[in-house]
Amino acid sequence: MQELQELVQWLVYILTGIPATLLLAFIGLAFGFAYGILIAIWRVYGPPVIQMLGAAYERIMRSIPVLVLIMIFGVGLPGLFAFAGPGTNSLIMAAGFSLALRSSAYQSGIFRSAIMAVPLGQMQAAKALGMSALEANLYIVLPQAFRLAIPAWSNEYAVVIKDTSYALVIGVSVMDKLALNIYATAPQAFFSVVLILTLIYFCFTYPVTKLAGEHMTKKLKKLGLGGG
Repeated sequence: MQELQELVQWLVYILTGIPATLLLAFIGLAFGFAYGILIAIWRVYGPPVIQMLGAAYERIMRSIPVLVLIMIFGVGLPGLFAFAGPGTNSLIMAAGFSLALRSSAYQSGIFRSAIMAVPLGQMQAAKALGMSALEANLYIVLPQAFRLAIPAWSNEYAVVIKDTSYALVIGVSVMDKLALNIYATAPQAFFSVVLILTLIYFCFTYPVTKLAGEHMTKKLKKLGLGGG
């Protein structure tokens, strides 16, 4: 009975880290989306110099581990996010910005591939109807590209959710940090807290990758837009 009570206490304690985990994931995905779609558009429609800069950004950000980025902005450049307030707020912004940089490099590739996968005839038909290139992209190409990007984007969502765990190195109270706190005071709880973390991450990631990813892939194939 006592073991069950301890397990419940550990579970409740770890669950208090969910808000920080989800906030970091939101910052990483939202800003990563904004940066990523901008870079994707540059790489598809920009002049050669802009395309080269976009490609260089992708390669650089993909080559740097997110843990290193979090240490750079959370430890090496702590004053950069002082506007968010002292303590935890600035650390969350530093970690979220790091996640966004890494995610943007991958989201840009996702959206660039999706834009290029939209049949050329869609653009030609839009221009034949009198649309400008900007209007055709905004109302015809990009909406289809977003749908095409959903399966790959759902995988990126899962990656960012799991990468939030790295924020523990700068003291952000994500679920993994709280799990380590439990282990520090009760080493015998190791396997229990690992199991709890595994189940929570599974609940956060599997439904999205399964429903948004596989379901949309099948739907796109029926519409003749998906691969395979």
